[in-house]
Amino acid sequence: MRPVTEPASAPRPITDRRVLNIALPIALSNVTIPILGAVDTAVVGQMGTAAPIGAVGIGAVVLSAIYWVFGFLRMGTTGLAAQAQGEGNRAEVAAILTRVLMIGIAAGVVLILLQVPLLWAALSLSPASAEVETLARGYMEIRIWSAPAAIAILGITGWLIAQERTRAVLVLQLWMNGINVLLNLWFVLGLGWGVNGVALATFLAEWSGLAMGLYLCRAAFHVPDWRNWSRVFDRVRLLRMARVNSDILIRSLLLEAVFLSFMFLGADFGDVTLAANQVLLQFLYITAYALDGFAFSAEALVGQAAGAGSRRTLRRAVVVVSRWALGTAVVLGLGFWALGPVIVDLMAKNSEVQQAARLYLGWMAVAPVLAVASFLLDGIFTGATRTADMRNMMALSALIYGGAALALVPVFGNHGLWIALLVSFVARGATLAARYPALERAVAD
Repeated sequence: MRPVTEPASAPRPITDRRVLNIALPIALSNVTIPILGAVDTAVVGQMGTAAPIGAVGIGAVVLSAIYWVFGFLRMGTTGLAAQAQGEGNRAEVAAILTRVLMIGIAAGVVLILLQVPLLWAALSLSPASAEVETLARGYMEIRIWSAPAAIAILGITGWLIAQERTRAVLVLQLWMNGINVLLNLWFVLGLGWGVNGVALATFLAEWSGLAMGLYLCRAAFHVPDWRNWSRVFDRVRLLRMARVNSDILIRSLLLEAVFLSFMFLGADFGDVTLAANQVLLQFLYITAYALDGFAFSAEALVGQAAGAGSRRTLRRAVVVVSRWALGTAVVLGLGFWALGPVIVDLMAKNSEVQQAARLYLGWMAVAPVLAVASFLLDGIFTGATRTADMRNMMALSALIYGGAALALVPVFGNHGLWIALLVSFVARGATLAARYPALERAVAD
């Protein structure tokens, strides 16, 4: 019988090529996600009124917030599986896949069962108009039925990243988002189903994405380790997983509270400003997913280095990944500054929404550079499973955001709201940077 745990080999050298081999497929796959959001916005924008744009915006943000509460399943899986990979523990790598699939499916079923109070609570917090609220409710009532697939895909993605199988992640995202875009065009522009058509397209795409994800992980199911139930339900490993995931869960709740409050505070300025903010958030999502390509590289490489106990390799990974992430952030900012007005006009047909979005477009040019440290350090701390630090620094950053919003929004309106959001990114990066020396010290050469 093959050993389930092999001696950890000497860490592979961290090179620019290795970082890019991980980061570029992730960056490409993640960029398709905000592009999908932009297509959603652009498709309903062709209806010529602001309400459908605002409805899809609120509905998508609410469901994304609910699903990304379970972002711990993606992040925690990457850190734990990467460390098991670095230790040479193949059996644990397989058992982690089984655990995350079980958690994802179960969590999605619970959300379906609780959909009535969840959607009521979400919409009761939003001061949007009655028309926007009605459309948003219909959108969410359709999409909630793909919650098990959406959450399980998070775990599959994290598992693949831990093994540096980022090309498989790219295949998964292209498959799922390509289907979504095609169905969007058919259902909304072809059949005239409006906001509900956008929701149905996403529902079908997410279930097809789960099927593709299981296919990409098929090699893990050809060996018995994935169904070694004594290992899958091992108390010590489950407790460690629970600790890591609970820290990330709290961190994710705080982060989503920041974004939800941003959307709801923006709704106070009316449907046009709400729609303009939704258009501009697509720039921020593109930034986040592009920089996450390098953050995910840090998760895999730092996790493997921590599992192998190599501080030198960990430090080298941080340096190389940081260099690429900063360069990417500068390029994104310049691109948004040069092409922002054209992108806005493509996404929104309504002239009032276009004019409102241009008023705040300048913040998108500086956002990538201000946010790069927060994204990259999230990846570093996830890979090292230093999740208590992530939780605590996110709490501090949320408090700083709340103070900035209270001080700036009454004076500067929607400009103040955007400044407060950018301040939260800077605060997250600075506080995590202060904790980085302790992370290095915990990894013994």
